[in-house]
Amino acid sequence: MGVSVSASTAIIVAGLFFAFTTFYPVAANGLDRVSDAQHGVNERALERQNTEFAVTNATFNTTTDTLTVNATNEGAVGLVAGDATLVVGNEYVDVGGPNATTTVDGDGDTALWLGDETLTVRVSQGDTTTTIGEGTRVVLVVESGVRDAATVTEVSA
Repeated sequence: MGVSVSASTAIIVAGLFFAFTTFYPVAANGLDRVSDAQHGVNERALERQNTEFAVTNATFNTTTDTLTVNATNEGAVGLVAGDATLVVGNEYVDVGGPNATTTVDGDGDTALWLGDETLTVRVSQGDTTTTIGEGTRVVLVVESGVRDAATVTEVSA
């Protein structure tokens, strides 16, 4: 074999080595990202399976113009009250925002909504553009996407 054949073989081997050292970290990082994403999907699915709550009632007090929504956490996952979303009629109300007040079993200082505890959300009519009244539909959605709905009944007290 001549010098040119040996030199070209060495260049090809060096090129293959360089290509492999570039390809391997890229493939390993891609596999790690896919594995992490699949793990995240599985964790969120498990959280959805273990999340269960029911809106027990939704009442609108015509004297105070206040909507009160009560929901009981019946699942194995503790929820954050401020991360919930309330839809009144077709209007979004941020439960953790200034337009709503929340209490968990009567305690307004906690944001953690554990199993068998009742979340109470109060929204004033003045804080919404939707006219709240008898038959208005309310939907409560928690951070995992699980939701429950109820129809408003009017009370005067």
